[in-house]
Amino acid sequence: MSFDLQSQFVPTGDQPHAIAKLMRGISMGMKNQVLLGVTGSGKTFTMANLIQNLNMPALIISHNKTLAGQLYQEFRDFFPQNAVSYFVSYYDYYQPEAYMPSTDTYIEKEADINEFIDKLRLQSSTNILTRKDVIVVASVSCIYNIGSPAEYGKHMVQIKVGDIVDWKNLSVRLTELLYERSEFEFNRGTFRVRGNHMDIHLPYKDYALRVIEESGRIQKIEHIDPLTGQDVEVAGSSTEEETVYPAKLYLSDPTVFKKAEAQIRSDLEKEYLGLKKQGKPLEAQRLLRKVNYDLEMMQEVGYVNGIENYSRYFDGRAHGDPPYSLLDYFKKSYGDDFLVFIDESHMTVPQIRGMYNGDRSRKKTLIDFGFRLNSALDNRPLQFDEFYKIPSKIIYVSATPNDWEMERSGIVEQLIRPTGIVDPEIEIRRATTEIPDLVKEIEIRAKKGEKTLVTTLTKKTAEDLTEYLTDKKVRAAYLHSDIHTLERSDVLDNLRKNEFDALIGVNLLREGLDLPEVTLVAILDADKEGFLRSETALVQTMGRAARNIGGKVILYADRKTKSIEAAVLEIDRRREQQIAYNKKHNIDPKTIYKPVREKIVDKPEEDFMAFDKLRSNFDIIALEKLDIESMTPYDKKKMVKKLSREMKQYADEMNFEAAILLRNKIRELK
Repeated sequence: MSFDLQSQFVPTGDQPHAIAKLMRGISMGMKNQVLLGVTGSGKTFTMANLIQNLNMPALIISHNKTLAGQLYQEFRDFFPQNAVSYFVSYYDYYQPEAYMPSTDTYIEKEADINEFIDKLRLQSSTNILTRKDVIVVASVSCIYNIGSPAEYGKHMVQIKVGDIVDWKNLSVRLTELLYERSEFEFNRGTFRVRGNHMDIHLPYKDYALRVIEESGRIQKIEHIDPLTGQDVEVAGSSTEEETVYPAKLYLSDPTVFKKAEAQIRSDLEKEYLGLKKQGKPLEAQRLLRKVNYDLEMMQEVGYVNGIENYSRYFDGRAHGDPPYSLLDYFKKSYGDDFLVFIDESHMTVPQIRGMYNGDRSRKKTLIDFGFRLNSALDNRPLQFDEFYKIPSKIIYVSATPNDWEMERSGIVEQLIRPTGIVDPEIEIRRATTEIPDLVKEIEIRAKKGEKTLVTTLTKKTAEDLTEYLTDKKVRAAYLHSDIHTLERSDVLDNLRKNEFDALIGVNLLREGLDLPEVTLVAILDADKEGFLRSETALVQTMGRAARNIGGKVILYADRKTKSIEAAVLEIDRRREQQIAYNKKHNIDPKTIYKPVREKIVDKPEEDFMAFDKLRSNFDIIALEKLDIESMTPYDKKKMVKKLSREMKQYADEMNFEAAILLRNKIRELK
């Protein structure tokens, strides 16, 4: 199937030139190219046209989840008939396994998995293995180990109308693919048998399968709504044949388990004796107990928490070999015929480069103290050189690319905006009176329905400033990394829906945010030279005001730093070219007001109403009086389950204080 770009616009300005030059570079076999495009110049549209013209699958890597979510929505709108997927870390809360020798504290891995994001991750892998028209928007988590694509791809169940079927045998096969049988709760990754039909809730789809049997053969396959059981129309899916893929990316294949087990036990013996020789009998015993338990679990149920730490045994990798990542799925399915776009490359490339060392340091401590085998080191992100070898076509996309990619690449500039809007005017004001002055500026714009972005140096300042503005009757909200993945997009949508007038943030307001209602970007403490006030950071942040013809930037600074001077010089260079282009082509700049996109995931009002009824029986204050010591293990387990459900709901409603209180109580109960 070909890529079908649907848009009311056609490439304009210097987009046609950029598209043609990038295509020429790819046809000439260039591995690296830079798309140096200013904010609002339509870099995403250029990328979309490139994908369609070349008809190549694409992986788009972003350095944070907020931008990845926005890109996913944009590409989903551009390519509604194609397989656009979203691949980011699926944890709402993640505490990695760790050990602190100084206090003899072992921290068990604790994670709260977002089921919806988990579905999208699985959807990405199955799309890559089954389709040619695939676009995956990913965070840097795409360089982490996710298991072998060959193993994942060959573990599947084919269901075809007319085939002989036996529910017992099919149940065994589904269980091997880590589906669970559940007659009461029909959730993702479960199946149930009801008379002459079996329902399978696919973890990577929005629908479930209903397989209907008659006289020992499959008579019919239906796509149903998992909640209501009603038939649903699924474009592009067959009701004659379906392929069921595994419920998880990690599997311990029974056919290779014996070989893997022998190797694990051999390594366990060596490392056990090694620890004893080092005078660490406690650590040696700990390792023996831990690994034996994990092996028993894998043998019995085919899975264990932390199975990824044994992945190299199942993948057939040697110690030190690079792990399999999402890029290997692309490589397996498409060879060299796929594109990799590194969005906001000045941030994303250093992030890819830095992931390996941090992961290794934590794992090494666990190994030294007997919590893990050495094989845990091979469950890791790719090193940058390993990542760089896989794709044959990389396009670095940024308004401010770093020297690293500039030195290795052909450079394509895209400085003209289709709207004719030029880069914003910049004004420098004294930092000593920044807050009172800022309040006045926000109020001026709020009266006209315009919006303001404010960047601070710390999260605490962002929160305090939001509280101060609220006290001054200014409608304000803050955005920072503690807000969950999907909720960040909702905060940005609420700004556009006029639910507040000023958005305060630290680093999340720098790159890529598409907010045409913003007419003012205020940068507090602009003269505090450093990472957040470097030339690159200032140029990127100022670009947020380039979506509106009334865009303006105010730098609050008591002195001109080298970064301020360089950033202002670069913006002036771009303004000069943009104004000259507009004059030459008789262009009258216009602000384009885009509709607020559909959310990545919607929650029906009925769900909230049902939850309110449930919550009426729940008093959060009573938690303080809960006597944990008198509770039985069974009671604790039930309470943890209930509180976890409540915590997620509070987080969904952005009531973070209540969610934190519940999280702390859950930890006590555990």
